[in-house]
Amino acid sequence: MAELLCASPLVSIGYLGPLSQIGLRLHPHFPAYLAGLPIPLVPNRVAAMGAVRVLWLGPDEWLVTAEGEALDLLPRLERAVAGRRAAVTDLSASRVALDISGSGARALIAAGCSLDLHPRAFAPNHCGQTLLARVPVILDQLDETPRFRLLVRRSHARWLADWLVDAAQGLER
Repeated sequence: MAELLCASPLVSIGYLGPLSQIGLRLHPHFPAYLAGLPIPLVPNRVAAMGAVRVLWLGPDEWLVTAEGEALDLLPRLERAVAGRRAAVTDLSASRVALDISGSGARALIAAGCSLDLHPRAFAPNHCGQTLLARVPVILDQLDETPRFRLLVRRSHARWLADWLVDAAQGLER
């Protein structure tokens, strides 16, 4: 975690360090693997391979993320879609990644969004686009801790981080 914003017995919130984010639009018929990466074909699911996660965002849209700067990822994907009806876009600078974990993480996020976050409905390797405190976000559950990665537009990041810290303090009461 690059910067810890809040740490309590129930929840930990912080900014993540650099996160490569590549938008992938691919016209059907698409393969289950592209450039050696698994492509989730089920809505709102994540396929992971090492540090790379591929999030299903829509019927022909995915977000490929990798912690750190994955310099080879963009050209690798561009080569893999060459000659297809596809678009590969580096979105790394557009969103900030927040890490939210701990036993209170699910309740904290649920306090500000309408997704059903019950473990039976939203489990590890599930993702979704939603509004959190009226801010558009992409939510990715990384593990059963639970640990979530929250992707938010850079222009909203500070405000949403402050909202999360305030809401986390309310969990402890």
